Parts: sequence; structure tokens; C-alpha cells
Amino acid sequence: MKEIEKDKENNKENYLISIVGEQMLDGETDKIEVLTAGNFMKKKDHYYIGYKEYDEDNPETFFNNLIKVEDDTVTINRKGPMRSQLMLQRGRRHQCIYQTVAGDLSIGVFTKTLENRLTEKGGVLEVSYTLDFNTDLVSENRFVIKIEEKQ
Repeated sequence: MKEIEKDKENNKENYLISIVGEQMLDGETDKIEVLTAGNFMKKKDHYYIGYKEYDEDNPETFFNNLIKVEDDTVTINRKGPMRSQLMLQRGRRHQCIYQTVAGDLSIGVFTKTLENRLTEKGGVLEVSYTLDFNTDLVSENRFVIKIEEKQ
């Protein structure tokens, strides 16, 4: 893991990362779009995407996000005031932990589709999944991450 941290320092946010996320809940769709600078690299057979996510209400607060992309699995680690780890594996359901101010929350995540079109120079990652709590559907979700080198 130290090698990845060292590489992140050498590749100081040389990529533009565009994230479009959609959440469908009770017939309504909520869409979030983010464009940020970040890191992107390939190590062995895995891609890593790193970026900071700032709190709109408190701009001094941010989360470090690290996304690891393997063949049919995407793992999203979020570190900051509250931590979470989301494992998305095509066709599989996983239990994931979200840290909230009220305590830890265990959420079921079922990955419906996962399309990885990443190369060493960037590319696109598309994932759709459902979230459930006590096996009751909470929401349907989708995100598209586009990565390109800064000009």
C-alpha cells in the first residue's frame, strides 16, 4: 500500500475525474455531478482512482476516496470524519458498512451491471446497483466515472 501512496505523490492530481451519480427512490431520481482533479494509475491488473470529496456545508472537511477496479469488482473506500467501504461485484450481493453520526450501519449492496472501459490513459467505469436495509429495497443507484489526463 505504501507504493500506491508514493505513486499518488508522484502523480499529483494529473487527471480530471467526472462523476455522475443517480439515485432512484420512490419513483423520484436524484442526480449528482462532480468534476474534480485526482489521481489515476494501473498497478498490476488493478486500476486505482483517488480524489478528495469536500463537504458542501463545511468546505474545510473532506473525504479521501480510493476506488480499486478489478475485473468484475469495484471497491470504494471513503476515509475522513466517517468511513465507509462499498464492494460492488457484478451479479453478487455484499454487506457493506457505512459509518454515520448515529453509529455503524450495515447495508446490502447488489451489483446489477459493471462495465469497465479503463485503460492506462483513463476511460469510463459504469456501475448500477441496489441498496437494501434488512433486505428491503432502499434505492436503485447508478454512477459513471470518466477519467482523462489533464491537458
